[in-house]
Amino acid sequence: MASPSIVWFRDDLRLADNPALRAAIDRDEPIIALFVLDEESDGIRPLGGAARWWLHHSLASLAEHLHDKGATLVLRRGAADGIVRQLVTDAGAGAVFWNRRYGGPERAVDAGIKSALREDGVTVASFAGSLLHEPWTVTTGSGTHYSVFTPFWRACRALPAPRSPLPEPREIPGVPRPPASDALEDWELLPSKPDWAGGLRETWEPGEPAARRRLKEFLTDDLPHYDRTRDEPSAGATSLMSPRLRWGEVSPFTVWHESVGVDGAGRFLSELGWREFAWHTLYHFPDLATKNLRQEFDSFPWPPLDPPQLDAWQHGETGIPLVDAGMRELWHTGYMHNRVRMVTASFLIKNLLIDWRLGEEWFWDTLVDADEANNPFNWQWVAGSGADAAPYFRVFNPELQAKKFDPQSTYISQWAADAPSEPIVDLGETRKAALAAYDQVKRGGRSGK
Repeated sequence: MASPSIVWFRDDLRLADNPALRAAIDRDEPIIALFVLDEESDGIRPLGGAARWWLHHSLASLAEHLHDKGATLVLRRGAADGIVRQLVTDAGAGAVFWNRRYGGPERAVDAGIKSALREDGVTVASFAGSLLHEPWTVTTGSGTHYSVFTPFWRACRALPAPRSPLPEPREIPGVPRPPASDALEDWELLPSKPDWAGGLRETWEPGEPAARRRLKEFLTDDLPHYDRTRDEPSAGATSLMSPRLRWGEVSPFTVWHESVGVDGAGRFLSELGWREFAWHTLYHFPDLATKNLRQEFDSFPWPPLDPPQLDAWQHGETGIPLVDAGMRELWHTGYMHNRVRMVTASFLIKNLLIDWRLGEEWFWDTLVDADEANNPFNWQWVAGSGADAAPYFRVFNPELQAKKFDPQSTYISQWAADAPSEPIVDLGETRKAALAAYDQVKRGGRSGK
């Protein structure tokens, strides 16, 4: 009797350049494609609302794509350890394959499953499918991890070139009688009461086919101008690949190899490097979303939270045009231009003196591309508490940023034409307060307190 292979899909919702899927096909046995919605295992962070919306549609696309190739996507919900091991038993599977994850709780889950299955005589293998370089392969001369981006990226570029992407399989031999599956609709990943996802539907088409089309469009139409216009939020020159990479609808290997050699690719590829840097940092610091990387920032004198100010920031009602435009774009589309992300984050942390973790939580819930690494990593970068942090004295002035990167107010007019005109804080005075607070942290670090 055939001993099927299980391919456990996670943040790699694609058929092309999927090493785990390729390994199962090479085994020449029927394949069970599995996705587990695990929000129960210890330490696993439940998805935010916008991410759940994207996941629903990406899974629907993956299921359709698999069906066209001859396989069925099996959906299960619960703690992954019990689900995967039980499915192996029920299906008589002889092998389980997956592409690696790098968060601490996820690695613990995967290691436990791998150990238990191997003890039962099941073949288990994991593969590099989500990062160009594994975190343990990029180290300093003394064998430690990098904490500054430039030497990190230099070290990455000195390594052998990332492998070539694997082709999409022509067919996938599914099992004759697929195991029972949850209905995707029963997971209730889509908002209904109320349905706030109208802007997301207008903006995005999740799924691998759409991801490949967008990559082709970007490389043809936008990449030649990327370095010159990437900081202009109204220019439309950004790749919009971040949610595609977050959900693995396209691999970084595909993005890398299709970009290399195109005019203007250097700066764009360094953005892939920044993504790598965030994930490598998370690998070494699993508590990235809750703990300051720089311990001296544990003594930062955050004032008592002002809930109305936090609410005004969340909903684009601060009276600061560029900040309000960014926050309204985020609420409507599940996305925000990267330059504006830095400005809105700086305003929350350094003008409102609100803990970066509260901003990170809001972005986690509202961004379609929020992941365990990039979201907290970038918030800590702006706060000055993280790896390769912006200098503590850098406070983005949203008015100057608007004059420089949105001089015709095109972006502001699109998203914040009816925003309040009266600022909730004085930018100059709050900048002084932020610098005083940061200086207190700096002096405390010198004194060893």
